[in-house]
Amino acid sequence: MENETLFNEEAEPPGHATGLVVVKKKTADFFSLTTDHQQPSLAKSKPERIYFPFKDSPRSRTFRKKHYPDISRIEWFDWRWQFQNAIRSVQALDAILHLSDNERQAMMHPSGDLPVAITPYYASLISPDDPSSPLRRCVVPVVDECLHTKGEEEDPLGEDADSPVPGIVHRYPDRVLFLVTDICSTYCRYCTRSRIFGRQHQCFIDTAKWERALDYIASNPNVRDVLLSGGDPLTLSDDRLEWLISRLREIPHVELVRIGTKVPVVMPQRITPSLVSMLKKYHPLWMSIHVTHPDELTPEMSAACIRLADAGIPLGSQTVLLAGINDSVSTMTRLVHGLLQIRVRPYYLYQCDPIPGSSHFRTPISKGLEIIKGLRGHTTGYAVPTFVVDAPGGGGKIPLLPEYAIGWDKGDLMMRNYEGSLFRYPDNHAESKDIH
Repeated sequence: MENETLFNEEAEPPGHATGLVVVKKKTADFFSLTTDHQQPSLAKSKPERIYFPFKDSPRSRTFRKKHYPDISRIEWFDWRWQFQNAIRSVQALDAILHLSDNERQAMMHPSGDLPVAITPYYASLISPDDPSSPLRRCVVPVVDECLHTKGEEEDPLGEDADSPVPGIVHRYPDRVLFLVTDICSTYCRYCTRSRIFGRQHQCFIDTAKWERALDYIASNPNVRDVLLSGGDPLTLSDDRLEWLISRLREIPHVELVRIGTKVPVVMPQRITPSLVSMLKKYHPLWMSIHVTHPDELTPEMSAACIRLADAGIPLGSQTVLLAGINDSVSTMTRLVHGLLQIRVRPYYLYQCDPIPGSSHFRTPISKGLEIIKGLRGHTTGYAVPTFVVDAPGGGGKIPLLPEYAIGWDKGDLMMRNYEGSLFRYPDNHAESKDIH
C-alpha cells in the first residue's frame, strides 16, 4: 500500500513549529482567534489570515477534496467535526472503500457488540482497494469476528472482578485504572474492552460515577498512580478533562496521572494548543499512545505528538501484536524508529488479548519473542518495547524475553548475546549452581 507517512512525506525536521502554519512568526490556537474567543464563523473565515495550528498532508487534502468537497480545511481540522462525522454505516464506508463481500457481510450483519466508527481523517489513511492492508484490517470488520475459539472471553483480563466501584479497576497495589468514558472516536476490531461499548445504558461520562471513583482513590492512600482510560479520555471536552485531572491533583497521595489514548493517531486534530496548554498545568502527567503500524506515522500524527512532547509530556507507545499487520521484525523496526523520531518511546508490545472473535488477529507467543530478538542489539535500547502477555483471569502484565540467560555453571552466569554467542559472568555472590 502506498501511503504518505512520516518517512516519505515532504521533509520537515521535528521541532516546535512542525505541524504548524506560522504567520509572521506567530502561532495561536485555532479556537481563540476571535475577540470573543468563540470559533469563527466558517462562512466568513479567511484561511490566509488565520494563524492555523495544523498542517495537512497532500494525501489528506486529496482525500478531503474527493470525498468531502463541501468541507473546508477549517472544518476538517476541527476535531469535533471529525468526531461527529465518524463513519459508522456500510453505506458511508462503501462510498469511500471498495468493500469486499466479507467486509460488507460483516458490516450488514455484525457478529458482536463492538460498533464500527472510523474518523474521516483515519479513513484517509486506509487503502480503498486492498482489504488486506494493515490499517483497514484494524478498523473494518470481517466475518472472522463471528468465529469464537477456546479460551476467548468477553472480559479476558478479569477487570470486572477487580472493580470495587464503577469505572475503577484496582489490580496493582499502588495504581488504579480509571475508565472515564465508554466512547472512542475510532474502534479497533481487537479491542480488549469491546464488551463495554456494547453494553446498553453504560456511560461512564457521569459525574456521580466519577465522584464515587474519586472518593475511592482518595480513601486509598496506597494509590499513587492513576491511569485514565476508557474508551478514550481525549474524546472528553477540555473542561471535563480538566475538571477530572484537577480533582485527582487535589488528592495528596496521587503522585502521577497518566492518560491512555489513541486519539493522536486516529484524530490528531484533537491535540489543539489549548488542550496542551491545559494538560501542562498538571505535571507530572504522562501519556500512553496506542500505535499499531508505521502507516499511522503521518505528518498530522507527528505534529500532534511533537506538540505534546514540547509541552513536557512524556510519551510512550503501546502496540498490540497483530497477525499479518505488524508481526514482522522489519515492520516493527520501521514503527519503533519512526516513534523515536517524534519523541515517543516504545513502551509495551502486547500479545493480543483473547476477546471473542479475535483468533484471526492473534499470533503465537514465539512471534513476539522473535520480534524482540530481532530488535535487541540491532537498534538502540530506547527502541525496544517490553513484550508482555496480560495474563487471562487478572494475573496482570507478565514480561517475556528471549532466552538470554542460559543458567549457571560453577558460579558463573552463562549468557547469550544478540548474535547468539555465549559469555560467562562471574556471579560471585550467588550460590554455586549448575546449568539445568
